[in-house]
Amino acid sequence: MEVTPEMMDSFWAQAVDLAWLVIPKIVYAIIFYVVGKIIVNKLLGVVKTRLEKRENNPSLNEFLFAFIKVALTLFLILGVLTILGVPVASFLAIFGAAGLAIGLALQGSLSNFAGGLLILAFKPFRVGDVIEAQGHLGTVEKIKVLYTHMHTFDKKEIIIPNGNLANSDVVNMSTQPVRRVDISVGVAYGSDIEKVREVTMAIFAKDERVHKDPAPVMFLSNFGDSSLDLSIRVWTDADNLWPVFFDSMEAINKEYEANNIEIPFPQRVVHNG
Repeated sequence: MEVTPEMMDSFWAQAVDLAWLVIPKIVYAIIFYVVGKIIVNKLLGVVKTRLEKRENNPSLNEFLFAFIKVALTLFLILGVLTILGVPVASFLAIFGAAGLAIGLALQGSLSNFAGGLLILAFKPFRVGDVIEAQGHLGTVEKIKVLYTHMHTFDKKEIIIPNGNLANSDVVNMSTQPVRRVDISVGVAYGSDIEKVREVTMAIFAKDERVHKDPAPVMFLSNFGDSSLDLSIRVWTDADNLWPVFFDSMEAINKEYEANNIEIPFPQRVVHNG
């Protein structure tokens, strides 16, 4: 087809009209983006400063900052698209459908995400606490949005999904400054219980880590197959719980031997038919 001068004139006229229509929108969109980016950065700076002044919870602060940053950036992009005349409603519908499909595919991760938010917000435990959860006992090392990392006392790393932690029992052993040490010992039948109590209480009277109030107690708790079972209860600072336990076990064994207090072992009598 032959291009006539009239066709060229019409093309250039349409191009000029289109340019007058599009170029101002592009210029306005660029100005809006630049100014909006400056405002977003200023707001993020204020948010970061406020979060740093909050109670120390790095994981929650990190999540909130990232969420606010994504939300502000999304609003900025939507504003640019609106100025350019892009049908934003269609994009939102596509994003919504995609979000629903992703949500159905990642139900477990979303459960962990929600559990992480609950843990970070309500703080049933903190980094450094000793907890027992999901059959594991250890120290909390990191609390992330999806998973909590624990170190056991033999230095194994346990990674537990937050969805499980948020919906099950968690025993926090670090919330109370004072803890009770429970010790069980067995002495032979016929032993003088008062003498055993006197020797045992003398051990704790000399230990400055053991609290005097509440005072240590010792009582007969069970008639075992081979021994009289005695239970000891003493109180100490939480940091001294295990040192007091192990030191006391050694001291009890030593003092019982020195005072001829017999700690029996199970015995079995076999009769010949």
